[in-house]
Amino acid sequence: MQKLIRRVFTKSPLGANNDGPPDLDEMFKDLKNKVDNLFTTNPRNTNGSGGNQKPTNINDGPGIKILPIFIIVILIWMASGFYIVDQGSRGVVLRFGANTEVTQPGPRWHIPYPIETAEVVNQEQVRTIEVGYRSGGGGTSQELRESLMLTGDENIIDLQFAVQYNLKSVQDFIFNNRAADSSVRGSAETAIREIVGKSKMDFVLYEGREEIAVKTKALMQDILDLYKTGINITSVTMQNAQPPEQVQASFDDAVKAKQDLERQKNEGQAYANDIVPKATGTASRLIAEADGYKVSVENESLGNASRFSQILAEYLRAPEVTKNRLFLEAQEQIMSSVSKVIVDQKGSNSLIYLPLDKLINKSSSSLNNNQLDKSQASSEAINSSGSVRDAVNSITDRSRGTFRARDRDVR
Repeated sequence: MQKLIRRVFTKSPLGANNDGPPDLDEMFKDLKNKVDNLFTTNPRNTNGSGGNQKPTNINDGPGIKILPIFIIVILIWMASGFYIVDQGSRGVVLRFGANTEVTQPGPRWHIPYPIETAEVVNQEQVRTIEVGYRSGGGGTSQELRESLMLTGDENIIDLQFAVQYNLKSVQDFIFNNRAADSSVRGSAETAIREIVGKSKMDFVLYEGREEIAVKTKALMQDILDLYKTGINITSVTMQNAQPPEQVQASFDDAVKAKQDLERQKNEGQAYANDIVPKATGTASRLIAEADGYKVSVENESLGNASRFSQILAEYLRAPEVTKNRLFLEAQEQIMSSVSKVIVDQKGSNSLIYLPLDKLINKSSSSLNNNQLDKSQASSEAINSSGSVRDAVNSITDRSRGTFRARDRDVR
């Protein structure tokens, strides 16, 4: 067909001169005749004797063969309906603009244009929307109209964040969504302003950033699902949260004061953690010692009571023997811790004083002055201690005799 049109526009009709402009009427008439001859008979096969014309096949003779060309055109048109859906994408087939099916990844075919068209949409591609700032060109620019918002305690805060999303329904994305980025940005601003407006400034700046991001993601998803946009919010990331530049210095001072307060609290808590266990341990030790002393006193009292009961029983059996034994035991206990002895003789006004401590010290000094060897010092110490022991025994016997004589006089 293209060759025929080219021949029509290149040859002059009716053998006219090629130097002048072609006659349009003659050109269209000649084109009409050629088209009629192609689909009827071949003029070159007519009988010149005036007999009946014999119709021939349009494919016979040296004329243009229309059927193969028509078949080739049909095949090319049919082949134009093939398309490939990449991994992670979906193909949406539209028949006269209406959705007919959604195709999965792989080679696919649809009825060619203008009956059907196919749109391939990347469903798993993660797209990013920046709210409050724009990055690019080697720097970052602020968008104060998007980032400045009011908190619940009537403070202004500069909040910047990024939203990442993909698609969960390609049909909704194509038919119900005119501008995906604008829809996501509008829902992001709406959600973050609602959540920040219900929160306090310190909560937004410090401990509540992750919680605000989670709540913003959930609220954005609810808004986009309400309008059936086919968008799925994957993450909301807080980039920067700070007060406006005009009050940044005052805010830094307040932050430092708060940090000092937290530091002092931590120091006080550390001191309490150090003192309280020690005090608890000391209290437990004192309680344990008191319990031990209580048990000791109780046991000692029980022992004394038991010993007194036994002595009483013995005294009831033999009073004299028990008294003498008690007297001797008392004297033994007293004399064992006394280094000076005073003896009172019966019928005499003089007292005998025996300084045992001085005698012992004198014997020790004499041993040191004479520098005796160890064997001699040991023997002299034994002799001196023996002499002292003999003196003490003699004094004890004399005192016992004196007390016995007094007891006899009293009787």
